Amino acid sequence: MNSARAWLVWGAAVFAYVVAVLQRSSLGVSGVEAQQLFGVSASTLSTLAVVQLVVYAGLQIPVGVLLDRVGPKRLIVAGAVMLAAGQLVVALSPPTIGVAVVGRVLVGAGDAMTFISVIRLLPSWFRGPILPQVSQWTGNVGQLGQVLSAVPLSIVLHGAGWGPAFLSAGALSVVAAVVVLMVVKESPTGRVRSETVVSWADAGRQLGQSVRRPGTRLGFWSHFVTQSSGTVFSLLWGVPLLVGGLGFTTAEASGMLSLLVLSGVVAGPVLGVLVARYPMRRSNLVLGIVTVLAVVWTTLLAWPGIPPHWLAYVLVVVLGVGGPGSLIGFDFARTFNPLRSLGVANGVVNVGGFLASFVMMFLIGVVLDRLDAARIASGQPSDLFAFESFRIALLVQYVVIGGGVVALLVERRRTRRGLRLEEGIEVAPLWVALNKRWHAARTRARRGQTA
Repeated sequence: MNSARAWLVWGAAVFAYVVAVLQRSSLGVSGVEAQQLFGVSASTLSTLAVVQLVVYAGLQIPVGVLLDRVGPKRLIVAGAVMLAAGQLVVALSPPTIGVAVVGRVLVGAGDAMTFISVIRLLPSWFRGPILPQVSQWTGNVGQLGQVLSAVPLSIVLHGAGWGPAFLSAGALSVVAAVVVLMVVKESPTGRVRSETVVSWADAGRQLGQSVRRPGTRLGFWSHFVTQSSGTVFSLLWGVPLLVGGLGFTTAEASGMLSLLVLSGVVAGPVLGVLVARYPMRRSNLVLGIVTVLAVVWTTLLAWPGIPPHWLAYVLVVVLGVGGPGSLIGFDFARTFNPLRSLGVANGVVNVGGFLASFVMMFLIGVVLDRLDAARIASGQPSDLFAFESFRIALLVQYVVIGGGVVALLVERRRTRRGLRLEEGIEVAPLWVALNKRWHAARTRARRGQTA
């Protein structure tokens, strides 16, 4: 455990995840080009991203069940092969959106197999306080795939064209599959076999048990509220907002996506340390991240006229923190589920952020289309990506994420009640804990003065 071999296996698995994130986010840097190539509306364009995320989210639980049966290595390899096939279809797609949708379905399916399989490897290779930190590093390093899509893929797209860009991206998934086959083992002793999951009926019962645990549902809603806003921004609507709404150049917008990743890379280790040091305050970290996101989004959307560019940079930095923040949800799954069913528990959690994301992506596209239609009907020229339209369309986030926050608070109360009844652990509200610590510090200071 925690050996040099463990880090080698982790590196190979994370490489496969980096490539999967590249494939997932490749549409984000090509959204404007896709709209022009296929000649579609905003809501139709959103179906390219939405169908990918629907497939991703819909497969999380089946893949989680399969993960506990066949092991993570096989699923990582299968996912890489499907990602390569999906990008090949997109690359060779004619200028009609139907074929491209099929390609994104394959991308969503391959992507669905990758992250939770990589996360499932970690408890077999790492132990102790390093484990939550490695989980954070996994998510953070994986987001370098967004940098690959924002910079080199964008350069190939605007230089060589649509087909070569997506063909080169798909080729990387073939390389990832080969690397995983050669390097990854599922544990220091070989294949991890579940002694409990012997049939799909047993797997279904494990799924039911996992979902009934309040800690699993707390992880689901933590992922739901932290990851979704950044995913909506990076996978589809960020570049149109920056270029069409705020006046950034395409190159500047690509750089902003890289900044989003850099922000997550910096914040991730900090959150990993905080999670390891204050395990009973993980939900407070989640709520703190959501609060900061809400404040910055509100400032940007309420700004009179076109917001200044510096405020967009602040937004991107804050959105970057949401990515590693969402990994706290997997830490809840690990804490409240036995190892034998951790795959399916991670699948349940991973549905959260992507469920919120595809709902918001689609609704934002619908609102943008309606507003543009109203603009045309009033005699004005079409401006699909005007900031005034985004100012209204992006309010969808408040409804979806706000509902998630309410559900998170409900599940947190149930989880804390279970800890109190089953393990005798009382988790006081944060303000009570801080008040006690303040009084204790004052008491120590007085004793020091009288000594």
